[in-house]
Amino acid sequence: MNIFSVFSLIGGLAFFLFGMHVMSGSLEKMAGGKLELLLKRMTTSPFLSLLLGIVITIAVQSSSATTVMLVGLVNSGIMEFSQTINVIFGANIGTTLTAWILSLSAIEGGSVFIQMLKPENFSPIVAFIGILMLMAAKGDRKKSIGTVLVGFSVLMYGMDLMKNAVSPLAELPQFRAMMVRFNNPLLGMAVGILFTGLIQSSAASVGILQALSLTGSITFAMAAPIVMGQNIGTCVTSLISSIGASKSARRVAFVHIAIKIIGAVILLIVMVAANALFRIPLASQAVGPAGVAMIHTVFNIAITVMLMPCGRLLERLALAAVPDKESKESHAAPFLDSRLISTPSVAIAECEHKTVEMAYMAKQTIFDAIALFGSFSESDAKQIKKDEDVIDLYEDRLGSYLVQLSGKDLSEGDTRKITKMLHSIGDFERLGDHALNLMDAAQEIHDKQLHFSETAMQELDTLTLALSEILTVTMSAFSSNDLRLAAGVEPLEQAMDDLIETVKVHHVERLQAGKCTIELGFVLSDLLTNYERISDHCSNIAVCIIETQHDSFGTHEYLHTVKKGAEFEAQYRRYLEKYRLPERAF
Repeated sequence: MNIFSVFSLIGGLAFFLFGMHVMSGSLEKMAGGKLELLLKRMTTSPFLSLLLGIVITIAVQSSSATTVMLVGLVNSGIMEFSQTINVIFGANIGTTLTAWILSLSAIEGGSVFIQMLKPENFSPIVAFIGILMLMAAKGDRKKSIGTVLVGFSVLMYGMDLMKNAVSPLAELPQFRAMMVRFNNPLLGMAVGILFTGLIQSSAASVGILQALSLTGSITFAMAAPIVMGQNIGTCVTSLISSIGASKSARRVAFVHIAIKIIGAVILLIVMVAANALFRIPLASQAVGPAGVAMIHTVFNIAITVMLMPCGRLLERLALAAVPDKESKESHAAPFLDSRLISTPSVAIAECEHKTVEMAYMAKQTIFDAIALFGSFSESDAKQIKKDEDVIDLYEDRLGSYLVQLSGKDLSEGDTRKITKMLHSIGDFERLGDHALNLMDAAQEIHDKQLHFSETAMQELDTLTLALSEILTVTMSAFSSNDLRLAAGVEPLEQAMDDLIETVKVHHVERLQAGKCTIELGFVLSDLLTNYERISDHCSNIAVCIIETQHDSFGTHEYLHTVKKGAEFEAQYRRYLEKYRLPERAF
């Protein structure tokens, strides 16, 4: 054992952590927004929540990542604290899979089949397949699979380096003498906590313990407290992530570490007492990589069996540890939690929800403003102003958040989603501005007691119906990403332009005949301008939905092309017939 062995150990750990990072990142990218969808829909049943925690942690290969995700979702107000407890139990079990894969390195046997089960033997083939997929594949999903395979191979190479680096320790008397100290379970647990907290990866620290177990110097009695400490140490990541979060989010991190500590204390007492009373032969036997994996799994299953029925008690304990203080502190959840950026697909899915909220709020604000023409109310006008301020806030927060996300390693699908949202939120914000303009027009009509002629009112009512349809179709197309609905917006927008032009012509005729006043003409002009701009923004949003699917933003070229189609012409004629205006101006 020399300095180069230490270098190999450090290098092996670096390869292991890098491989784990690459693999988990690519697995999370492949899962997309499905993780977020599952988390919100499957937390009603304790068993489903447990299963969900296992599946998600296997998918992202990190219980810490799962817990940080939960902290972010709770801090954003998307999930309730009580929904996360059983998911955490599942995450604890799911994280043990890595140790079982690593334990394959200790398989002994002479047959080719047995030897091929050893990671160091099949990893080069996996790496080669992964590289071929990365070089040859055109689809984003296949490239992600290739990255997972390469990441796994790098991880296993790191494990092999660590194993070779520590193998000389078996011959060193000093190492064996040092191992004797680990007969003290409290020392073993402390080392497990400190080392895992330092590298913030229980998979890596368990992997190192598995490599050390190949020296034959570590017994089951030594390994168990170390593994318990490693399980406690992995909670450091979620504790750090909860700093500055809401009380509910801090409770998630507290429950995570409380489960580990309570479980470790109980099981350690049971283990020490049982060994003292019955002198269990297994305790003094040397443990191998499979034995370490078994201890890791048994520990997490045991604490789940013990504590999962006590979910309500854990919830009360968290409430007591992180109480609701009666103060002037704001209880409002942040708009979108920055912690979610560590799992981009989840963050993007939440941005989609917020963008859809913004879209429907913009539509409703316009409807509320139009309603003021029939019955003006100061309180309703004030609410429209407040809603428009909220829409502005949505644009500001979403824009900043999406720009941060766009710098992450994203799948093609997620990149298209961000592009669609970034191109659309400005249009939604402008719709809110036009709602304010309509509100001002309604207030002017109310304050000055103005009245349009009967024919003018019929024309405005018809235009309002068309405006209502284009807004409804546009928002439905955006929220469902429906290309068919989006394609129907442009013919209606063209029909509205023609209808607005007809209303303007009729207004001039009424003005010349003395049937209308200049003052009413100014108000009508403002109304028609806002109606036209609203339909233009709907057209922009619809084009954006279509063009993002083709990774192209030649808007003018698209509109020029689509307006030459027979289907466009047929829809356009149908809308003109549907919203036919009076033929005479008065």
